Amino acid sequence: MRPADLAPTVFSTVGLPDARRIELWETHNATALIGLNVHARDPLEATELNVRLPRLHLARVAGSAHVVERTADVIGRSPGEAIAVYLTLRGDAWFTSRNGTRALRPGNVLICETDRPFERGFTQGLEELVVKVPRAVWTAQTGAAFPAGPVVGAFGGSDPYGQSLARVVGRATRKQRIVPAEENLVLDLVTVLAYGRNAARAVAHRAAARSFIEEHLTDVSLGVEQVAAAIGISERQLSRVFAADGTSVPRYILSRRLSLAYGMLADQAGPGRAHTVAEVAARCGFTSAAYFSHAFRAHFGQRAGDVRRDSF
Repeated sequence: MRPADLAPTVFSTVGLPDARRIELWETHNATALIGLNVHARDPLEATELNVRLPRLHLARVAGSAHVVERTADVIGRSPGEAIAVYLTLRGDAWFTSRNGTRALRPGNVLICETDRPFERGFTQGLEELVVKVPRAVWTAQTGAAFPAGPVVGAFGGSDPYGQSLARVVGRATRKQRIVPAEENLVLDLVTVLAYGRNAARAVAHRAAARSFIEEHLTDVSLGVEQVAAAIGISERQLSRVFAADGTSVPRYILSRRLSLAYGMLADQAGPGRAHTVAEVAARCGFTSAAYFSHAFRAHFGQRAGDVRRDSF
């Protein structure tokens, strides 16, 4: 799938009639993300940017003070059959479920099942990133049931997996989104955060390797040796981890570089974006413009120059 096919959508209550803001916000969330009952003392000002990937849903949500409920009635009307991941960027919050109440602050990540009743409150407003993982996708990815009870961790401190998830989802949920999130990376990171030390070692290594690759795509020297050294395993072990997933480190790096290049070419209308195909190739870690053009056409079925031309 081309990055251009994954364009984000935005819904906002700002400017809507005060009396209908909550109703329309609830309707949007039931369709685009997770059905909720919403309560607010003042007219709700909230905006949600949604990105629907082939298997996952991502969102960036910002809003004024309010409370949301996922009650048994809401679950009956709008079953989610999914796991939700909330990464708090701004605003203190609380989360209540049958397991009790947890305080959430900027830098916290919450992972919970959508079809177990819960309540969340944002006393001073919020900004957060959201990942919705359908249950079928979770089962296929992990081969295991979701851990009992909600999981609360951190992405603003020393946890590299939480930090990587916040970076990946944050980049993917901007209006000018150059490169889409890599779904397998997101799934691996959520798996490691959910299971902690009980996560399979291969999954943790794969998540660490993909995260490192994501942050160093434009480095022309990026390869098996550099990635293996960065995450502390042997090159042979790293190659086995990727082979078990049906790919190799060089093929994975090439695919991500091509996705980055596609996003840059398709965003030529953005401020200061007028790069030539050769410039984009160089910025994405390619040392040969000719090889880049050949690989781009083989991967996307269209020429890089055509993507650039159609973006103006």
